[in-house]
Amino acid sequence: MGFLKKYAQVIAPLFLIVLYFITRLTNILALPIFTDEAIYTRWAQIAKNDAAWLFISLTDGKQPLFIWMAILFMPFTKDPLLAGRLVSVFAGLSTVVGLYFLTTELFNNKKMALLASLFYIFYPFALVYDRIALYDSLVATFAVWSLYIEILLVKRLKFILAVVLGVVIGLGMLTKTSADFFLVLLPASLLLFPFKDKMQNKKFRKWVVFAGVAVVLANLLYFLLRLSPLYYIINQKNAVFIYPFKEWIQHPFTYLFSNLSGLTSWLLGYMTIPFLLLVLTAFLFKQKFLREKILLLLWFIVPFFALAVFGKLIYPRFILFMTIPLLVLATFALYQLLQAARYKVLQVLVFLVFTILFFKTDYFILTNFSKAPIPQTDKEQFLTDWPSGVGVKETVSFLEKKAKEGKIYVGTEGTFGLMPYSLEIYLHDNKNIKIASFFWEISDYPPKEVIEVSKKMPTYFVFYEPCSVCKVTGKAPPLWPVKTIFQIQKEKKDTFYTLYQIGSK
Repeated sequence: MGFLKKYAQVIAPLFLIVLYFITRLTNILALPIFTDEAIYTRWAQIAKNDAAWLFISLTDGKQPLFIWMAILFMPFTKDPLLAGRLVSVFAGLSTVVGLYFLTTELFNNKKMALLASLFYIFYPFALVYDRIALYDSLVATFAVWSLYIEILLVKRLKFILAVVLGVVIGLGMLTKTSADFFLVLLPASLLLFPFKDKMQNKKFRKWVVFAGVAVVLANLLYFLLRLSPLYYIINQKNAVFIYPFKEWIQHPFTYLFSNLSGLTSWLLGYMTIPFLLLVLTAFLFKQKFLREKILLLLWFIVPFFALAVFGKLIYPRFILFMTIPLLVLATFALYQLLQAARYKVLQVLVFLVFTILFFKTDYFILTNFSKAPIPQTDKEQFLTDWPSGVGVKETVSFLEKKAKEGKIYVGTEGTFGLMPYSLEIYLHDNKNIKIASFFWEISDYPPKEVIEVSKKMPTYFVFYEPCSVCKVTGKAPPLWPVKTIFQIQKEKKDTFYTLYQIGSK
């Protein structure tokens, strides 16, 4: 016991790191590839093989940093999808570390900081997204570190901190447009400014200069994207998800309450009511930390309500980075409650009351995702509806086997997204497989090219998403001459993934 106490400061962080990797790597490939994952993974694969395509993500208006990081992991994995998911795994680890430093800086309590990191490890929202090849875990880590360095800057006023802050925010902006909030929220750090200091005027001028340096550096990094002729597509893509002001002003509050309803339900679904009660309870303890707690709350409220006001097409993942400061608030409250509970048994009970729903959700996320009590929107995207790649693994295996017998032709429903990218990721270098991905919209009759090719070689076609003439999602129109190779019915009603052979009825 004496040994454990002596080296607790070393053992505890190492234990958290091991625990983190156990939760993130267990069954990491069990969830099938998802539409956006297929896009990002294929982009990284293309850019890895041809540096001229390093900005390939701009073709769809997406910033490139996640793609670049996925490229770095690809030489170390056989499965390209795993490379993308490992970006999120290590981004989440960076968030764990960032939360430790952020909580320590705010409340000067290392035990509380360890508890905050532990919360993140078991946070269902993080557990889902740290295991998926999407941008959002990376955005979350830049959010934590931006907030931490902004706090350091306002407290210590050092030029090097301004430089580091500019780089961190700039990298966030190279990841996703939502990182602009890290600049918008920079003035909020003035809540911790020593306004009663005798040198306050001089210090404030210094902060303004350093904050300006950070803003300039962040925008200089982002300026790299302006060197590409495809830069303009970013604004076009943003307009798909967020109302431009000229559109929003015509109906400023039409979608506010429906957006708030959706966002709140997702927040409750991932954070749970007991945990959100902890966030509220944080403001009942130790008013001397009131400014710190208000700062954390602002980092949630400002982007959350901005998304509710301007959101056009929204998903749960958009609020992941906003919820991280709430973890710190909840940690503060729970730590105070644990301190007030004198007996070990009572402390355990208090801990479980507020976290048991996390553990239940985590168990199903890791072992049986379809039963995980997470927002239905995410479950549909990742598993039960057409964006999910249920069936892709079986298709790749089947086609690889057939390609050993000779040349084959594969058509896909769709020209961008899960199809054809999920097949191209694994089959692009197989010379016996021709993947044709220019079939959209699907009509009552099969394309002439497909019929002609089917007379010369085995020809297959994948159906998986809604089309105007399909009687059932994921099934071929009745007049197509097809034979079913295999068909997988997803959990959502009338949703199928089907591989057909063309040329026989």
